[in-house]
Amino acid sequence: MLVRPASWLGGVLLAAGLVLGGAAHAGNQKEEAMADSVRLALANAIADARPPKPVLRTEAARQRYQQWFDEMSRRLAKRIPDAFSRTEFLETVWYESTRAGLDPAMVLGLIQVESAYRKYAISIAGARGYMQVMPFWTRVIGDGDRRKLFHMQTNLRYGCSILRMYIDMEKGDLYLALGRYNGSRGKPQYPNAVFAAWKKWEFKPSV
Repeated sequence: MLVRPASWLGGVLLAAGLVLGGAAHAGNQKEEAMADSVRLALANAIADARPPKPVLRTEAARQRYQQWFDEMSRRLAKRIPDAFSRTEFLETVWYESTRAGLDPAMVLGLIQVESAYRKYAISIAGARGYMQVMPFWTRVIGDGDRRKLFHMQTNLRYGCSILRMYIDMEKGDLYLALGRYNGSRGKPQYPNAVFAAWKKWEFKPSV
């Protein structure tokens, strides 16, 4: 499935580029040196306080979303038993992934691999939450409060924005972008695990 560029970030990356080289390893993701315009685009995306509610402008779009939601809720029931929490989670996944130009199924697959849907997961390297975001990102593009990475929408906002950045850096190559997200660029284990999980969350709406 094609992953389209996000309007708020893709154009900035194409125009400004990222300054690579000299990047220090920092657990799952690297702290990349980046152009100020890219840093600003990411910071603005993180700071957007709009609630994660779907904006569906046509009846067909509403029907497709409802079909997706009903099916994903059914699949997630064992992992997130509480119906309210599951609804909030799925609404936010859909909102943040589509906002960043990502397939929600890919994001669900990545969350499965990264945290097994555990909101308070912490890796050995210190990555946090559903999408295992490294705390340094709160300093680079946020307000410095790493505790917010355990807030669901904040964690998904960071994770989707960072993944979008990596996809743009790699010119749409998902294999390399996913490896970069995990800090293992060029190695097959992590991208292959996400691709396999992604397939389990794919959804084809009924006609």
